[in-house]
Amino acid sequence: MSNESTPSPFTTLGIVGTGAMGRGIAQLAAQAGLKVILFDVKEGAVEEAKTFINGLWERSAEKQRITQQQAQQYSEQLIEASELAGLAPCDIVVEAIVEKLEAKQGLFSDLEAIVSQQAVLATNTSSLSVTAIAATCQHPERVIGFHFFNPVPLMKIAEVIPGLRTHHEVTQRVSALGQAMGHFTAQATDTPGFLVNHAGRAFGTEALRILGESVADPATIDRIMVDQGGFRMGPFTLLDLTGLDVSHAVMESVYHQYYEEARFRPSPLTRQRLAAGLLGRKTGEGFYRYVEGKQQMPDEPAIETVPACPVWISQDDFESASALAELVNAASWPLETGAQPSEQALCLLTPFGEDATRCALRQGLDAKQCVAVDMLAGLDKRRSLMTTPITQHAFIQAAQSLLNHDGTPVSTLQDSNGFVLQRVIACIVNVGADIAQQGVAEPATIDRAVELGLGYPSARCAWVTITAPRAL
Repeated sequence: MSNESTPSPFTTLGIVGTGAMGRGIAQLAAQAGLKVILFDVKEGAVEEAKTFINGLWERSAEKQRITQQQAQQYSEQLIEASELAGLAPCDIVVEAIVEKLEAKQGLFSDLEAIVSQQAVLATNTSSLSVTAIAATCQHPERVIGFHFFNPVPLMKIAEVIPGLRTHHEVTQRVSALGQAMGHFTAQATDTPGFLVNHAGRAFGTEALRILGESVADPATIDRIMVDQGGFRMGPFTLLDLTGLDVSHAVMESVYHQYYEEARFRPSPLTRQRLAAGLLGRKTGEGFYRYVEGKQQMPDEPAIETVPACPVWISQDDFESASALAELVNAASWPLETGAQPSEQALCLLTPFGEDATRCALRQGLDAKQCVAVDMLAGLDKRRSLMTTPITQHAFIQAAQSLLNHDGTPVSTLQDSNGFVLQRVIACIVNVGADIAQQGVAEPATIDRAVELGLGYPSARCAWVTITAPRAL
């Protein structure tokens, strides 16, 4: 047994499957100083992979990111195995083959007869149980999940997933290898979706619920999540990029593996679109149309400038009311400060996790005059409005004109139990908290993993502070 503080490093890494994932793992392993032995059942696949990887190193050398000597050294560390038995010298083998349990179990059974008893068998599975893959092995204690994300060199995270019988030392050694390859290693338990794919369920699933409730269209939801929420892309742009053939299958897999847990329930909208062949970018149409691969985002609805009218602001939340009062004064609109609004006043509400109608009735207000404003992310970027089912058109126009007075874009939503940003953020935080509660990963690991693996804003911890006191 090795000293726990200094796990023994690997020297020779084998890869079975030289597609996009296998190539990326091979590139990083060679750059980390390991000898890499590549095997693929498809004739010519290894040579294609080596040519591809060497091309990357040659371009890096041309751009002086690495030296010619380094490029040559890395290249010499890539070795082709003409048959599976050529992986015998490896002290770790990573499989990146088809995502089928029986195929992975069969491969590991074959490898056990080839490599030494001390060699580690790692699976790059994204959705299958590591414990189940190890179940048919004679030595399940050396089987572990080592899950990278595509493109491997750019996605600076690898999940390390021990099965129920994986030895602790194996987990330590594989975590150290991931770090040596330049990645953040997120250790997670062997649960459906592991860490990143589990945490990612909230983003798209809640957005689909919002769409299904006719609260807003895909473009509006995407604009809010990018402009207000600071996400790298909106949920429907992401679904189109990934492809519904992939995304819907993952949604259903996680849902069923968690025995129909309601929060992971897939949307019938994606099943219908899947049946219609509207997969996204790859088919030229999904939630958006694509012309020569370029997304065709619809124009935002025009906002009409209307004459100023009196504005009354709910005092439900003092901080929000003060910020709105500053905006009203900056626009030079008359501000009413009485306990109740006049019949002519536009009433601005600031609910958190509450629909506009309930918020109005709770305060004894006429819902016909009321428009709610999302204050979760402040007013310095895109602003979101929510109407009640009976808000008069004149008051909707007034609210849009007021909040757009300085040119800041405004999105208008139908009544909903929380704004778009509030609902999606609340679901992300709740799923993250549930992952921590289950002991899948530590809170700090969860936060870092969703930043690196999902591209979520780095201020995600701050969302917990913002939302928790308001009981989202």
